[in-house]
Amino acid sequence: MKSALEQLQEMTVIVADTGDASLVKQHKPQDCTTNPSLVLAALSADDAQGLIASEVATAKSRGMDVATLCRTLTVAIGANLTTLVPGRVSTEVDARLSFDVEGSIRQANEIVEDYANRGVGSDRILIKLASTWEGIRAAEQLQKAGIDCNLTLLFAMEQAKACADAGVFLISPFVGRITDWYKKTTGVEDYLPEEDPGVKSVRGIHEYYKSHGINTIVMGASFRNIDQIKSLAGCDRLTISPKLLAELGKDTNPVPRMLNELSASTEGNKTVLRESDFRWGMNQSAMATEKLSEGIRNFNADHQKLLGLLAQKI
Repeated sequence: MKSALEQLQEMTVIVADTGDASLVKQHKPQDCTTNPSLVLAALSADDAQGLIASEVATAKSRGMDVATLCRTLTVAIGANLTTLVPGRVSTEVDARLSFDVEGSIRQANEIVEDYANRGVGSDRILIKLASTWEGIRAAEQLQKAGIDCNLTLLFAMEQAKACADAGVFLISPFVGRITDWYKKTTGVEDYLPEEDPGVKSVRGIHEYYKSHGINTIVMGASFRNIDQIKSLAGCDRLTISPKLLAELGKDTNPVPRMLNELSASTEGNKTVLRESDFRWGMNQSAMATEKLSEGIRNFNADHQKLLGLLAQKI
């Protein structure tokens, strides 16, 4: 009997939410990702020590500062991952640039150039940006330049609509963090899959995109359990932690398709979202506003930890 993971792979592209090469080898996903949190975890992996030592040695010989080493190490880890997956590797722009359009574009181009110097073309990577208004505007310009983007920390329909307007390649709407917020706010201890606020959010975005003929890929992210994952079977992509990938690999229960492709029946009703409407919509959602800000702060906190650890090496 096929595992739940094998059943999912027949209808959804599976992405590994890890930068640990050994785990990518084990689970064999189509794509994978890096961010400061995942790079921090990768620093302790045994099979990453040679790569780290090589990057540190290069940084010392070229007189790099710690911020540049951080970026080049992240790219080095990503470049290694491209040899292990057939698809794309997402690489994140510094969270401190989440409200800086030009700074985000500049760093994105540096990342692309660094990958190119390592023999990895832009068709193998995605530039990962926070779904702020500024992050989306940066992605719009990068997409026009042929650099595909992954917009992360996405919690609201306004963010999804703005990303579609910008021609973003892929969005990562978060499931678990939305559910976490509602559990804490309402006091509800648990939700059935059909009632889960995070699951409902991604389903709504998926339906909006498909019914309007929007080509942007929807990749559900931030899962707390395999029931949330199964509830989005049929989504374009799902990025899943190694722990939950392992659980899905052991589960042999049937996994029916929950999300289907829809005909583009309402394309004429789609309007471009204005900045004022985007900001008002975000303001009206305490959950989206709080989780976006918290996510940026947490990514930056891990980035600062990473800088501290690398500073000790050079």
